Amino acid sequence: MEAWGKDNRREVVMVDIDELVPQEHLLRKIERVMDYDWLYERLSPFYCHDNGRDGTDPVVLVKMVLIQHLFGIPSLRQTHQRIQDTLSYRWFLGYNLLDKIPHFATVSYAFCKRFPPELASEIFEHILNKALNNRMVDPSIIFIDGTHIKASANKKKSQKE
Repeated sequence: MEAWGKDNRREVVMVDIDELVPQEHLLRKIERVMDYDWLYERLSPFYCHDNGRDGTDPVVLVKMVLIQHLFGIPSLRQTHQRIQDTLSYRWFLGYNLLDKIPHFATVSYAFCKRFPPELASEIFEHILNKALNNRMVDPSIIFIDGTHIKASANKKKSQKE
């Protein structure tokens, strides 16, 4: 008799997460060209190195926000949830299948309170320069979205203008 209906979900398997992420995945391409030493140096003054519990790796926090923007995820809460069940995202962060993902509030707090306000633009510039230097971006054409859309946030208003 065939083994139809067999449930393998609880089967223990040894797996190399690196083998499960396709070689041409966008996150692999980014990981090949990025270096994070500059980020560790830049953010070192914002972490206490000699007391308290270990802080979350700042590169992981930056990568979580990068995943959010690259894949159009609308919120950090949803980003956290997607990272939990997407192998390529876990691989990009350097996590295995059982590692606990940093809470979305930790990421938010880091960018709102801990890190300097200019850090976001520094990270963007660094990534853009790396992409340009490695010919991952074609700078010959630039698209700018200048659309102005009126918000319809008043739920009591019955007619649209």
